[in-house]
Amino acid sequence: MQNERYRKAYQQILEGIKMTAADIGNEFPHYANGDTGKWTCSPAGDWTGGYWNGMLWLAAATTKDPQYVEWAHKWTELLKCRIDSQTVFRGFLFYYGAALGSILLEDHQGREIAVLSAKSIAKSFNPNAGLIPLGMEAEEAGNVGIAETNIDGVSATPLLLWAAKETGDATLANIAIRHALKNRDLSIREDGSVCQSASFDPSGNLVKRYTHKGFSDESTWGRAQAWAMMHYTVGYLWAKEERQLLETAIHVSDWWVNHLPEDGVAFWDFDDPAIPNTNRDTSATAIGASALLKLSSLINDKEKSAVYRSTAVKSINHLVSNYLVPEHEQDQRRPGMLLGGCFNKKLGVATDNELIWGSYYLFDSLCCLLGYLKPNKY
Repeated sequence: MQNERYRKAYQQILEGIKMTAADIGNEFPHYANGDTGKWTCSPAGDWTGGYWNGMLWLAAATTKDPQYVEWAHKWTELLKCRIDSQTVFRGFLFYYGAALGSILLEDHQGREIAVLSAKSIAKSFNPNAGLIPLGMEAEEAGNVGIAETNIDGVSATPLLLWAAKETGDATLANIAIRHALKNRDLSIREDGSVCQSASFDPSGNLVKRYTHKGFSDESTWGRAQAWAMMHYTVGYLWAKEERQLLETAIHVSDWWVNHLPEDGVAFWDFDDPAIPNTNRDTSATAIGASALLKLSSLINDKEKSAVYRSTAVKSINHLVSNYLVPEHEQDQRRPGMLLGGCFNKKLGVATDNELIWGSYYLFDSLCCLLGYLKPNKY
């Protein structure tokens, strides 16, 4: 019965992908209005464009339909103009937007573009500080530049580690590990909760912790916690000799499991004093669930693995049952929309919408729960 609901949701998302591809021209879907389904797009992908490509790569890998490969090639090519953008968030763009095609389908175009982007990102590494700073073109960050970092930017680590294995370039791996571990020291609190952002001095020492999108500098923004879970887990997937990545993934994931609301759907910030009368964030929930599915398949502790998987399944069940379009038989909206995503509560932007990365991670989780893909392979 559960698998049948997953298959139905999977098919609904596929149908929605086809409708989106026909509707957005050469742009990248960013977030969508829950009532109309209309996408707000970015012409060059912003930091989120790779997730649209990623959905196409997932669809291509699980359906074997060449139409999805054709679309993935189109939008991957459109990302090439971003290879040298001065933002660490290229990790999001090119791991999901290009490397995923190589990983799942041995796609030559995806591999070539992903390797080029990894090498370009590595050039921004600050060896004295021990990390890759946000960069002057970092999107949606209140403070950018060479003395700022945040947990979102650890997205560069999986891309660099994958590229290191592809090319045999140990320098890429060294940069990736140093970047991840320095961000661990700067952003992850002793109890395993995550503060999104940090300023550092020329030697990489912490100057201050703060948040771009959370409730306060002392709170735990839902998506920050979920990003840490995902980036350290996928980093470990590509560097299993790096036990510190695994230990960090477990540390932040245990905090998530112990603080997630009973229904498995995260609030936008775990410390918003208005809880329960405030926004949920289905995108953070989907990221966290996908990360837990991956982590559960990577660790040897059977008891902990079972807890991670059951927590992920609970979250996915609630997302599919309560936030996925269509919500009833007469629902005429674009199918497969994951509603309830909270993009930027502080600025009041898309606080109850479909968010492309939330849709990606829900689709990803469904592909794994249905057995179409193995969560420990990407």
